[in-house]
Amino acid sequence: MNPQLFFAFLAVAGALACTPGVDWAYSITAGLKQRSFVPAVAGLCGGYVLHTVLLVAGLAALLTGVPGVLGWLTVAGAAYLLWLGLTTLRSWRGASFGSVDMQAPANQFRTFLQGVGTSGINPKGLLFYVALVPQFVSPEAPLPVPVQSGLLGLTFVLLVAVVYTCVALLSRRLLQSRPGAARKVTLASGIIMVALGAVLLSEQLLPLVGHALSRW
Repeated sequence: MNPQLFFAFLAVAGALACTPGVDWAYSITAGLKQRSFVPAVAGLCGGYVLHTVLLVAGLAALLTGVPGVLGWLTVAGAAYLLWLGLTTLRSWRGASFGSVDMQAPANQFRTFLQGVGTSGINPKGLLFYVALVPQFVSPEAPLPVPVQSGLLGLTFVLLVAVVYTCVALLSRRLLQSRPGAARKVTLASGIIMVALGAVLLSEQLLPLVGHALSRW
């Protein structure tokens, strides 16, 4: 693998991982509300592992090239974000932020699956792997292209694991002793998820509505 391309990828991927978004909101919520935020972070990483597998198998480019598939993925991701955001807002109303919840293993597994859904059903994550990762793959490198793609994808997984762990840990240490601030941050996290879900959904539905109206 070309060292210059790899370090350039580290810079770009690190900047993206450090950009606040839905993944950050989910990590912050896990850090504030749960006894262990590891299942949440592991779930988010699991979603990106799924994207890496699709990229190596060549399915990611195939999915984005089939008309309508990305649109339906966007709708599914938007609906999931809306549900997750509304769930966060409901828990915010009755949550106590003075202490973390003692979760049962089943709930921790559900937290993991929610994390996988948060990053795995995100069409922007799929586009990141399809549009960005191939730019840092060198056909002249000794390693085959699929192997390079897999290594770059897993490198991004490691980056987000470190960043999201720091986000969850810092949110717990800085906000756990400040219930008022923690409630505001949790409220903001829920609003971010709902807003992004609504924007993604409107981006897909408005063209359909406009097309239907134009036929009248």
